[in-house]
Amino acid sequence: QVQVVESGGGLVQPGGSLRLSCAASGSIFSITTMGWYRQIPGKQRELVATITRGGLTNYADSVKGRFTISRDNTKNTVYLQMNSLKPEDTAVYYCKVERGSLPNRFWGQGTQVTVSS
Repeated sequence: QVQVVESGGGLVQPGGSLRLSCAASGSIFSITTMGWYRQIPGKQRELVATITRGGLTNYADSVKGRFTISRDNTKNTVYLQMNSLKPEDTAVYYCKVERGSLPNRFWGQGTQVTVSS
């Protein structure tokens, strides 16, 4: 159906930057919203940022001013530029892709982001 693959995670020092990428493939016609969520062990998965096909964005308060979400519709790819990273940003980051037909929601496998000195 739809395959979602994230990349770009890794280990960075506080104050550093990372750029995550998420590419969707397969039956990817009519993709609508794409976004990033993160999860810390023992806690619920939480919204980081979303972006519609038209470019409207939404951010969690904790990342506003530091993270930027963008997308390339021709490549069915969404990006998350993360700047001024903090230890509390450490989590597994998951990409979510939505489309106009059922099933309409797909998740990537997750990529680990660790912010530590």
